[in-house]
Amino acid sequence: MQNNQDPLSQTFAVGDASLVLEEGDITRLEVDAVVTAANARLAGGGGVDGAVHDAAGPELYAACQKIGGCPTGSAVITPGFRLSARHVIHAVGPVWDGGDTGEPVLLQGAYASSLRLAKENEVKSVAFPALSAGIYGYPMEEAARIGVETTFDFLRNERGSVERVVFALFGKEAYLTFLAVTTEVVA
Repeated sequence: MQNNQDPLSQTFAVGDASLVLEEGDITRLEVDAVVTAANARLAGGGGVDGAVHDAAGPELYAACQKIGGCPTGSAVITPGFRLSARHVIHAVGPVWDGGDTGEPVLLQGAYASSLRLAKENEVKSVAFPALSAGIYGYPMEEAARIGVETTFDFLRNERGSVERVVFALFGKEAYLTFLAVTTEVVA
């Protein structure tokens, strides 16, 4: 069933770059790279990662198997294959376990590693999901704060590299949570 309402979207200026919040499907965005919420085995799965693998085709799974894996708190990059995006960045965020086992540092690392890979591969636009906030159970507001603060700091400190970062958010609740956090961080 199609939703006839326009998706929610908001753009924030960060120096000469843009930070965009958008409710929608990350696999359909016109960006140079999409970030997927990968597992450490890079084996595909459900949620965002399953959608990205489905849209990119079986070549993505084969490329991931050649890499072999990725530690939690880090990221690796592959071609985008059948996606309109040239690249897929596979970010491995932590599973939420109460917040006392290093989850914030690992989640920040997943975002920072993804942004470094984007810069190294001359990616000008990149789209993130809400890493770890789906089936990994990270509380949405805390996940949003880490993602937005890490991205804001990167855009402010790495001027001229990545020009546009999109948070592609699934559902109005996720969008509104990211909007509240972003408004506070960017202000």
